[in-house]
Amino acid sequence: MDFNMKKLASDAGIFFTRAVQFTEEKFGQAEKTELDAHFESLLARADSTKNWTEKILRQTEVLLQPNPSARVEEFLYEKLDRKVPSRVTNGELLAQYMAEAASELGPTTPYGKTLIKVAEAEKRLGAAERDFIHTASINFLTPLRNFLEGDWKTISKERRLLQNRRLDLDASKARLKKAKAAEAKATVGVLLGRSGRRLRAEQELRVAQTEFDRQAEVTRLLLEGISSTHVNHLRCLHEFVESQTTYYAQCYRHMLDLQKQLGRFPGTFVGTTEPTSPTLSSTSPTTAAATMPMGPSVADLAPPGEAALRLEEVAPPASGTRKARVLYDYEAADSSELALLADELITVYSLPGMDPDWLIGERGNKKGKVPVTYLELLS
Repeated sequence: MDFNMKKLASDAGIFFTRAVQFTEEKFGQAEKTELDAHFESLLARADSTKNWTEKILRQTEVLLQPNPSARVEEFLYEKLDRKVPSRVTNGELLAQYMAEAASELGPTTPYGKTLIKVAEAEKRLGAAERDFIHTASINFLTPLRNFLEGDWKTISKERRLLQNRRLDLDASKARLKKAKAAEAKATVGVLLGRSGRRLRAEQELRVAQTEFDRQAEVTRLLLEGISSTHVNHLRCLHEFVESQTTYYAQCYRHMLDLQKQLGRFPGTFVGTTEPTSPTLSSTSPTTAAATMPMGPSVADLAPPGEAALRLEEVAPPASGTRKARVLYDYEAADSSELALLADELITVYSLPGMDPDWLIGERGNKKGKVPVTYLELLS
């Protein structure tokens, strides 16, 4: 108990001395040992790295999980060392609603069939998003979080210890300065006592200087390790870009497949007469290839034999023609297709070997391919 009380009193005395030194420095009444310029630059780079790592980490979390309530829930699970429950993505939830809607509204109707196709695409998009979130969390978020919760806490601890050692050093310098001043003013009778005080102050200063130099070296080594942190974060950033590229490539493929199933292709928009891609006169072939994702053309998707089909030479079969009502406006992608207007009636029929998602449509003397999903067959 006696030992503990002595230690407590000693710690209290050291704390008080540091507090006095810190206060006097703030008011300009005490000298402060300055760190060299290189050390200060290391400190500034470390602080900047920590601040920007925090911002990048938080914003990436927002990107991967926009719902703040869900982020708080995941944070609590992590702090409690419990597994985060699996969460349905927005795309998967939309797919579920569309599938249920198709089942209730009629899976055999044009609207129901389309809902089912879109639901399958949204489900695949949701699965791709889940994989992206998982990969990005492991390869990018976890290393950033480990730096903030591991390396940075160690650096902060050593910096606080260096600050204490610096306060002890400057307090020792102040005591030695006072001891020398008192010794210079002392008379011969008290000179011996003042000299002993000066010698103790010099000894304390040497000890404080040694401890400060040792702690400064430890802190310097940790701060120089920030360069290795940058290299590690650079590798993680490359992995994040790779996972994001894979995710968006998967999304593009899924949507392109959906467009094929719905009879819609890149560059084809209902109610739009102007081309959506740059003209060749203003865009070089290299630039156009690099900036415009090109989907398959109608001819590319047609079965063998149909690509060479000349519609003007096609005669409707003797039996098998039907009337159909157009459900939505449809703009022909090329000369082989027939443009449609909502609510008009046309004659449609199929030919051997044709894609089941397409029919031949006739309106007066005009003839062309039409997508089945835009029609309601009447008879």
